[in-house]
Amino acid sequence: MSAAGSHSEASPQHGHRIGGEPVTRQRWLARLSILLIAAAVAVLIAFAGLRSLGLVIIGAVGVCAMLAGAYWFLANRGPLRWLAGVLAVLAPALVITAYARRNLLWVAIVAVAALLLAAVSSRAAMGRVQQVPGPERKAQRPRHPFLIMNPRSGGGKVAKFGLKEKAESLGAQVALLDGPEIVDVAALARQAAAGGADLLGVAGGDGTQALVAGIAAEHDLPFLCISAGTRNHFAMDLGLDRDDPSTCLDALTDGLELQIDLGRIGDRTFVNNASFGAYAEVVRSPAYRDDKRGTTLQLLPGLLSGDGDGHRLRAQVGNTQVGNTELQGPQALLISNNIYETTDIAGLGGRAGLDAGRLGVIAITVDNAAQAVGLIRRGHGRGLNVLTADEVTVEAEQPEIPVGIDGETVMVATPVHCEIVPRALRVVVPRNRPGAQPRRRPFRWHRFWRLASFRGQPEA
Repeated sequence: MSAAGSHSEASPQHGHRIGGEPVTRQRWLARLSILLIAAAVAVLIAFAGLRSLGLVIIGAVGVCAMLAGAYWFLANRGPLRWLAGVLAVLAPALVITAYARRNLLWVAIVAVAALLLAAVSSRAAMGRVQQVPGPERKAQRPRHPFLIMNPRSGGGKVAKFGLKEKAESLGAQVALLDGPEIVDVAALARQAAAGGADLLGVAGGDGTQALVAGIAAEHDLPFLCISAGTRNHFAMDLGLDRDDPSTCLDALTDGLELQIDLGRIGDRTFVNNASFGAYAEVVRSPAYRDDKRGTTLQLLPGLLSGDGDGHRLRAQVGNTQVGNTELQGPQALLISNNIYETTDIAGLGGRAGLDAGRLGVIAITVDNAAQAVGLIRRGHGRGLNVLTADEVTVEAEQPEIPVGIDGETVMVATPVHCEIVPRALRVVVPRNRPGAQPRRRPFRWHRFWRLASFRGQPEA
């Protein structure tokens, strides 16, 4: 069947709890926010209306400006976010000034206070998402750990945090990729496994992490991710400290072992995602490595609207639970190891778990640049498909196409077959992981209204 233009929810419902929080509490917070807004408007009309219709208009405009500024501040990033913040602060200040000149300062203060409480409660109503990378068990201390470190990754984090010295003091053998020649990282890891290493690890970017993780899975060896890359999406979803990668080495002495899924594309593995079409073109940009989010938001709308040299794709999405889906001509296709939050269609958000045994599929088909910009900013709408799968086969007219595999572009022969390998990788992590704490959801109006309504369940 064709899925073009539809939006399928990827996450199952979990009774009366979503993301680890009671849905009832989130619903009443959303309803409280609406009541507070209504109370603010009622106070303005009941008291200021007795003096001047103009004050009511000023108050109403101020309310709208403050709410719009607060929403734009929560929903955007960069300069637009801070301009919205200025509007959210300036609007109530002007209302207070106007009411103070008419000796109605207390009315303005009460109304603004109600609006501020409404903003706080609406933000709290979004709830939090609990990071659950997988069941944990105490890890055995490795006797012969072998770590590969790229000193150029992440702007020199290996040297900055003394990772080589700390790892060696803990009994690890370290191979530095600091020579002028290109090193075959996969061959290096296989050689270490054959030589008796009982743990493989990487301090570097997600592409290198994926290569070595695949070899660790082949040999049933535990794997250590050290967050020394630029953005470290894999480390983020494991809950690791991305500000101080040296804390990842604590797993060598007192660690926990998780069993997580791996994605496979052909004979390669991926820990995050494989991207096709416009997504792959973004990954090929030289600026992508240093600023993934900014580059994606800058280039993706133009590529989606036909400004790039994309390949016409077809995808067969295999799902044993709900049946197969055929995607015809998506301009952008992202296949992920487990499911990304659908609020971020650039694939830069997080995953609540890494052991669901499912591929996430995000496909975009748009007709013009305006639709592309709207989809990227809102994260939902017509032209977006969000699916889950056991396997995906991507076809194109060309014999090979560029594919972004965990942030590194490679040419892959078509058709391209992707699948999920459940619980394939044993990952060792430190006990203390700041990113394993629940994180707050981004604010979205459609979720807010579904929470506040008395009908239907909000998406997970």
